This record gives sequence, C-alpha cells and structure tokens, in this order.
Amino acid sequence: MKMESRTGSAIFDRLGVSRVINARGWITAVGGSIMPQEVIDAMVEATDSYVDLGELNEAAGNAISGYTGAESGLVVAGAGAGLLLQAAACITGLEQKLIDRLPDTQGIPNEILIYKDHLTNYTRCYRGAGAKVVTYGDEGGTPHEQLEAALGPKTAALAYVFHPWNSCPLTLDQAVDIAHSRNIPVIVDAAVMLPPVSSLTSYIKQGADLVTFSGGKGLRGPQSTGILCGRADLIKAAQLNMSPNHGIGRPAKVCKEEIAGLIAALDLFVKTDHEAEWASWRTSSEVIASSIRDIAGLKVKIEDNDPNRQGPAVAIYFNDNWNGADAETIMQRLTARKPSIRVGSGNYAGEIFITPVTLKDGEEYIIARALREDLLS
Repeated sequence: MKMESRTGSAIFDRLGVSRVINARGWITAVGGSIMPQEVIDAMVEATDSYVDLGELNEAAGNAISGYTGAESGLVVAGAGAGLLLQAAACITGLEQKLIDRLPDTQGIPNEILIYKDHLTNYTRCYRGAGAKVVTYGDEGGTPHEQLEAALGPKTAALAYVFHPWNSCPLTLDQAVDIAHSRNIPVIVDAAVMLPPVSSLTSYIKQGADLVTFSGGKGLRGPQSTGILCGRADLIKAAQLNMSPNHGIGRPAKVCKEEIAGLIAALDLFVKTDHEAEWASWRTSSEVIASSIRDIAGLKVKIEDNDPNRQGPAVAIYFNDNWNGADAETIMQRLTARKPSIRVGSGNYAGEIFITPVTLKDGEEYIIARALREDLLS
C-alpha cells in the first residue's frame, strides 16, 4: 500500500525548501521514509512525560527481543551507530576500564575481520569505536581456509554484511560456525534488509551474535533510529558504551520520542500485509513502465525479485539503437522539475531505475508523464 498524502509541507515552504518526489527508495539523502501516522502519534505521546531512560531502554529491548528472537535488544541512533556499538561491545565487553578507554584500543583485541567484498562506506563506523578493520579473501585456499587463517588473537569480531551488490562465498551460518569455533562473535550489518519481515529473525537463527537494522528505511520509523539485537551480554556492553552513559557512543543519542516511534513502527511492520503492499508497489511500477514501453531504443523491465532492488523496481536500459539523451541527462531533467523527481541509476548497465516503495498516492502518474516527456525531448 502506498503512503497516503498528508498536508505537511508548510514547514518546508517557510524554510524555502523544495519538495522532492522520491523514486530512489529508502535513502537517507532525501529523508529515508515517511512515517505512518501511528508512529507520529506514538512520538507525540512520548513528548508529554519524563521517564527513566534506563527503564525505557529495557522495555524497548524486551519488545525488540520478542520480535527478533534475540536475547536482548536496543534502540540505537541509526544503523551506523549500531555498527559502532557492535564494535565497541565486542572490544570492551562489560569492563568499565576498557569502556572508558575507547577509542584507545592499544594492547587489546581490536580487529574487526571482514570479507574483502563486504567493505562499504559504512565500514568506517567500526573504526569510530577504535577498531582496526582487517580484510580477508585475497589469499589462496578455499573460503573456509581463508577465514580460518585470518582469525587471530587480535580479532574482536567477524563482520558479515547484507547489502545490495555485496556477496560472500561463505553463507552466514558457515561463517558463524568457523568464528564460533574460535570463540569469536559475529556481527551482522542488515541495515537495508527490512522488508521482508523474516529478516527480523533470520540472522539470529543462523547464530549471529549482534545484528543491526535501520529504523528509518523499510521499517518506516524515525530516520535517525535503528535496531541492535543479539546476545544479552553484548547488548549490555553496547548500552554501557552509549547514552545516557558516557562511552564512545554518547554522541549517538536516542531520545524517548524516537524510542517510542521506533517501537510503534516495529509493531506496525510485523502486522502489515506485506504481500498486499508488494502488489501495490508492482501496480505503481506497471503504471510507469507502461508509459514508456513503446519508445524505440529502450528495454523496460519490472525487476520484481532482484535482491539488489528495494521492491519491484522499474529498470530502463538503453539499447545500442537509442538516439536520445543519456541516463545522466535524463536524471538531470527529472531532478530539475518542480517538484524534483529523484530516481536511481547504474549498477548493472548504466540503467535508470525507479523504486515505487517510497511513492505517495498519485506520484506514479506524475513520474510516468515526466519520464515520457524527458525521454522524448
């Protein structure tokens, strides 16, 4: 189901900020997602009282635990903060003297081991806790042998990343078996993996020790929130490293309103009819795709089950006989419109892709008309 349109742009009008039609998906650069009214209501309710943050964190953690199957959980300041706290928790454990030292990790196990193709722009979040990121996968031997050889006395954790365009020759459960045989915890970055709802429990079931999800993407909670779940001792260590305590994670503060909003979003997410939602996204994709399929030189597809796309995306590939503007120019034309239309590009073959998961009611028709005009001009 697409998001309902709400009259809420007055604040942006006063600030002189232009509205954007977001057809790129749940990306931070244009605001992540639009929160459902139930999430907004929960946040507003939370503004009216003071509470003990420790008690609130515990209650929220219990809710997260119930939905993920993890021993414990924590609302964090986005998935990036979750990565920093994963590293901090694995380096310090519950030792306050180590917590007080971070980011100084000299003389203690501080290496986060990660497969070479799992490096992303977010890997630096581990370094924020004082960790040293070490890659493996360039050596000879089987993937199992490479990982076993890379684990050492300085290894604090093995990181495993689920992210579009990233792959690993070892499955998560295989990596877990190898790391756990050496008493090394496995930390998972699953920021973009909701939906499907099964992701909430999948990585914990496979043995991951800590998992982080974004709260402001497919979960549609506050953009500045995330979920950290996993082993109780490591979640406790993460808590000691973050606000309201004074560890390395203190700057990544989460307020009571954000915690309330995240839990409301999680409650709503697990109750959502995701099959109906997917069908709605596909209908929007078909509206857009059908408006340009007759244009010569284009190959227009709805990529419905591609793990590298967020939902059923419209992909526009440019054939050799295409005589119009290139993808970059088309995107510039769409961006220059009022309202600005933001779409994605690249990855497979310089294609343009349009993701309907973030569209509001009726925006698919605006995109269809604009896209046809800009492709033919």
